[in-house]
Amino acid sequence: MSESTETIFNKIIRREIPADIVYEDDLAIAFKDIHPQAPVHILIIPKKPIKSLVQAQAEDINLMGHLLLTARRVALQAGLNNGYRVVINTDDDGGQTVNHIHLHLLGGRQMTWPPG
Repeated sequence: MSESTETIFNKIIRREIPADIVYEDDLAIAFKDIHPQAPVHILIIPKKPIKSLVQAQAEDINLMGHLLLTARRVALQAGLNNGYRVVINTDDDGGQTVNHIHLHLLGGRQMTWPPG
């Protein structure tokens, strides 16, 4: 079982702290990042606590696919018709700052490469 410690994301899922939620279903929730790095910056997180991509297991295959399709749905909902970027920061060297796996949906401007 992949579990995370208590995080700000757990509190958002339980509605203990406010977030600007743009999408929710039984498996995931999406909300605007409070420190946006692009005109559109939305975080998509599973409701199941998984610390990072390293801890995702074979049993999570459907959930991980669902998160990517949720990113697509939220991008279309946000009007990102010219493209967007989906990023998963993993562990310390990957820049992960919250120990709960999450996808960054970034758009609304031309993305550059390399990203950082």
